[in-house]
Amino acid sequence: MDPSQSKDLEFILTIENLNKAFDGFQVIRDLNFYMDKGELRTIIGPNGAGKSTLLDLITGRTKPDTGTIEFGPGREHDLTKMREFEINRIGVGRKFQTPTVYTGHTVYDNLLLSLEGKRGVFASLFYKESKEDRERIHDILQTVRLEDRKNDSAGLLSHGQKQWLEIGMLLAQNPKLLLVDEPAAGMSDDETERTGELLLSLEGKHSIIVIEHDMEFIRQIARKVTVLHQGSILKEGKIDEVQRDPKVIEVYLGRKHARDADEAAPGDAA
Repeated sequence: MDPSQSKDLEFILTIENLNKAFDGFQVIRDLNFYMDKGELRTIIGPNGAGKSTLLDLITGRTKPDTGTIEFGPGREHDLTKMREFEINRIGVGRKFQTPTVYTGHTVYDNLLLSLEGKRGVFASLFYKESKEDRERIHDILQTVRLEDRKNDSAGLLSHGQKQWLEIGMLLAQNPKLLLVDEPAAGMSDDETERTGELLLSLEGKHSIIVIEHDMEFIRQIARKVTVLHQGSILKEGKIDEVQRDPKVIEVYLGRKHARDADEAAPGDAA
């Protein structure tokens, strides 16, 4: 997208001229990335393309060498000048590939401990939950489909259910931008489908970036796909456009994916 158009749209995230190198190796190269408020965006690319580094830069875990990362429709927050906890506090939440939950606590207590404004495990021992807290947790439990497991220990959940719980824990913090790293990894087919349904249900309420390798999962949730290659954007567009792009096929998908995309596309005539 032409950066000159960015002034006319309500972007939740604006990244321009971003560069990051480690020990002389350029991981992110002159990257420009624009994301609409309420958008569900998927990012794909080969290993080493810079996907996880991009999330590290957005969340403040890593600082760029040059470039800007601005958050909010008015570009009011320059994330490159903020610390990681400050970025989280203004509404940027991240879910890593491996779920991190309090396995010794119930599903309900995991969400209670994660509620926006709460102060962690020790302080929560002396905190009395309000009616609003209970209603909020109930809504999240319904959203992540764990209401029937609310009194179970989180350690007893399946891998997929732990992933959903962690997404729920992020939702409890009321994030404006949710970064989700390979949510379908290690899931059964049924869990993968339900995860896609969960993310689609959040579209519009939150802005969401999903990094994933499972192309069937990408096809389920994709609205707009960004393909990263060697730290830069190789292609952006709808999933069918991306899967047919010769450069994307060459560097990432391979010809089998292209054939599968042709077979799956409706209305194609020989």
